[in-house]
Amino acid sequence: MVSTPLSRKDINTWYRAILAIFFASGLALSGLLARLPDIAHGLELSAGPMGLLLLAQTLGSFLAVTVSGVLVSRFGARRCLKFCYSISTCGLAGVGIAVHHSNIPLAVICLSTIGLGSAVSNVSANVQGVAVERALGRFVTSTMHGFFSIGTVIGALLSALDTQLGIPFLWHSIYFACLIAIIVAYSISQCHSEHYGAEDTHTMQQVSSYKVRDAWRDKHTIFIGLFVLGMALAEGSANDWAALALTQEYGADATTGSIGYAVFVGAMTFGRLSGTWFLNRYGRVPVIRATCTLALCGLSIFIFAPNVLIGFFGLLIWGIGVSLGFPTGMSAASDDPHKSAVRVSVVSTIGYAAFLGGPPLLGLLGEHFGIRQGLSIVLGFILLSMFLTKHLRPPEKTTQHRPIYTESLPIITSIQVHSEQNEQPPRTLD
Repeated sequence: MVSTPLSRKDINTWYRAILAIFFASGLALSGLLARLPDIAHGLELSAGPMGLLLLAQTLGSFLAVTVSGVLVSRFGARRCLKFCYSISTCGLAGVGIAVHHSNIPLAVICLSTIGLGSAVSNVSANVQGVAVERALGRFVTSTMHGFFSIGTVIGALLSALDTQLGIPFLWHSIYFACLIAIIVAYSISQCHSEHYGAEDTHTMQQVSSYKVRDAWRDKHTIFIGLFVLGMALAEGSANDWAALALTQEYGADATTGSIGYAVFVGAMTFGRLSGTWFLNRYGRVPVIRATCTLALCGLSIFIFAPNVLIGFFGLLIWGIGVSLGFPTGMSAASDDPHKSAVRVSVVSTIGYAAFLGGPPLLGLLGEHFGIRQGLSIVLGFILLSMFLTKHLRPPEKTTQHRPIYTESLPIITSIQVHSEQNEQPPRTLD
């Protein structure tokens, strides 16, 4: 069977809906993490116990992401997005209630709920994103993750403003949850099937016959997952500990801690929105090796900086350095559209091992040696990712894939960061 072509307007709408979903995901993440000092204060937890508390969220994420490929394949990415965002937004509001009442068990339950919902929704969003990319006939994955980073920037700035205004975390979490629910509910209604564009019944059979166990036996997929693991730890360690390091070790106030987190995610946003041009111009491997080098330099500066100003400079370089790691890993895992849902879930599972083991490990190290010194272990994982960048190289046979609507390719949005004249043919998606 042949898919009925969508109009140019339908493709535009679908693409913008996915951008909004990525934006909402970033908003949800930073709305929680940028106010970790308030959570720690409300629950009366130091660095070590706080790391164990964060383990609840990452454990939920890890358990969910191991079956996300099966869930997305069986129920579809759109249904998974709708259900998982419903439970994760409820979890976000629940954390506010837990902090307000200093109820640690309730905080554990709500953080686990957030982890369960966010893990499957992230895989679902990436699968939908690859489908949109195939429909557009151009490389846009980095731009989508750039909108995730825009969401984290806006969420961090709103969190800093709320902190400055003295808005309790309870009301902060509730209005964030409502805002995210509205954005996602409308965006999902504009999405189409992730199998759109499959040319015949044989293609659909290929999609359904590739199982999770097949991906776990694929060395190439595993190496990509290990690359993502290193970069996820480099990114996640800043999300979890940058604000706390600024407040507890640099002696800054809570507002400065939130602003420091905003500097990091702002740098990531810039790197992702500008990175598409570099990836198309120079290729994945040399660009990612360069950004890994920046991540090493930025993290080193943050660890050894003598004052807040230099620490902020380290966060800036660190954010640019890790900006392209995760989206490029997801893109590499999706090179074969017939296997993208399963491979993305396996790579995400490996990557989430960093989020599972990172918070308690860094929390314990921070308890004994200080948070900044505990971050030194992340440098080794960045070096591991740099060594594995060769596995990100696209298949040798790369051809311009066809757009699957009947009208000419549009310029989707003015935010595109590379021109049509300079754009290199993207990786093969069909």
